Amino acid sequence: MGTYLNPGNSGFQEVRNSQYIDKSGLIQLINDSIGTKQKLTCVSRPRRFGKSFAAQMLCAYYDKTCDSSPLFDDLEIAADQKINNTYLQHLNKYDVIYLDMTGIIGAADIDNIVPFIIRNVTRELAAAYPGLDIQEAFFGTLANAAELTGNRFIMIIDEWDAPIREAIGHPAVQKEYLEFLRSLFKNSGTTDKIFAAAYMTGILPIKKDGSQSAISDFKEFSMINPWRFSKYVGFTETEVKQLCAEHHSDFVKMRQWYDGYTLEKETSIYNPSSVMEALRYHNFRSYWTETSTAKSLMTYISLDFDGLSKTMVELLGGIDVAVDTNGFANDLVTFRNRDDVLTLLIHLGYLSYQEETGTVHIPNEEIRLEFAKAIRGVKRDETIRRVRESDQLIYDTLHGNADAVAAQMEKIHAEETAILFYNDEQALRSVIKLAYFCYKDHYLKFEELPAGDGYADIVYLPKKTSPVPALVIELKWNKSAKGAIEQLKDRRYPEALKGYDGDILLVGVNYNKNPQAGKRKHTCVIEKL
Repeated sequence: MGTYLNPGNSGFQEVRNSQYIDKSGLIQLINDSIGTKQKLTCVSRPRRFGKSFAAQMLCAYYDKTCDSSPLFDDLEIAADQKINNTYLQHLNKYDVIYLDMTGIIGAADIDNIVPFIIRNVTRELAAAYPGLDIQEAFFGTLANAAELTGNRFIMIIDEWDAPIREAIGHPAVQKEYLEFLRSLFKNSGTTDKIFAAAYMTGILPIKKDGSQSAISDFKEFSMINPWRFSKYVGFTETEVKQLCAEHHSDFVKMRQWYDGYTLEKETSIYNPSSVMEALRYHNFRSYWTETSTAKSLMTYISLDFDGLSKTMVELLGGIDVAVDTNGFANDLVTFRNRDDVLTLLIHLGYLSYQEETGTVHIPNEEIRLEFAKAIRGVKRDETIRRVRESDQLIYDTLHGNADAVAAQMEKIHAEETAILFYNDEQALRSVIKLAYFCYKDHYLKFEELPAGDGYADIVYLPKKTSPVPALVIELKWNKSAKGAIEQLKDRRYPEALKGYDGDILLVGVNYNKNPQAGKRKHTCVIEKL
């Protein structure tokens, strides 16, 4: 049992000793790929989505130097033997090469990654098989080992893209590493004799080399194209509901804080690390700030691309934004336009992608907090102006300055909204969300909140630590702001805040498409309830 060759099952044993959500169905997907042209799999997900747990599970399952049946017999994958024998056929039957690239980078000099891997794997192979013919080419050594043992390898590479991310400014290191992977997996005729399957995890999809992938034979499953891997990396809503029931935790709050990633047919995928932290500490907050990825957000949203500042405001306001994910170079430095930045933020977990509409949005409260903090640090004049205007709007609303609120709505309408599309209450709702995008400092936002005899258009509920009043906003089109206030009262919309004992401001906003002489297009009335 070694570090890189056949690492055993101790890693997965520790996972099982903790509260474990059964993700063993992933094994069947890999088993199905063995002996096919689809045997090379790359799954990319953000940090803290359980990628390393999955890699350790696969090591424990395939490693022939240990007996892992006690770790799997009560899991989903073991049920497969009732249908066919693939579970037992592959259980502990292979030599496993396991490369944790984050750990390797910590142990090796940045310009010595590939030699470090070759030297240490070769050393462990020679110790395991004393008669092995060691070749100068690593590929040849692996081929000889497979021939000697009559057994192909399962290759597992965790955080495969760490050298791409960490070796920024060292293109020669990146090239050497990509050439090393290409040498292992590009020659399909010989690769078939060495590898039964390969499984890679990473944050980024496979690095592109020119117009092609540097390792083109891998089948990729990312945050944009997750396929059947959706439910095996991240928590499903059903799993989170069960966890909340077991821990007597508030599922509604859990969903608000950590839900929001929609992958393939799974309606919702949750950040598993944040869910478990919230359960462990009985506290809903942003655990994302503790990752190095969070510290880089401001770098990306500060990039000087036309429209990026406006896009960040739209996202913070809760508006879905269109994105073209094609052409992204799958690294942290090559950006041609705004779409490349948004695509990176999808892969980093800051944005959730809707394939059906080709749009992105901020997935949950945890990530909104990170955006809200980051955007205040952006030094671009346009961003600073937008933050100040939104802060001022919230101030004017809280102090009952209805004329100033209406004037700001007018300004945003003129600057941000195409007149041809500004023709209903839904469009007016977008202007409201743009205007109040800084609400995260004080409020939680709810749309179409059930209340009284209908639904409140937009409700801003103060956070526990905020002394501000709640805002209940009603939108009208070609009617009157006063009428909006009356509707709020008549239909008892403030009942949406039942249990809240603080002050409430009713805010009525109306837009007149064809105002009479002397009347504004936007009007506003604010009343304290």
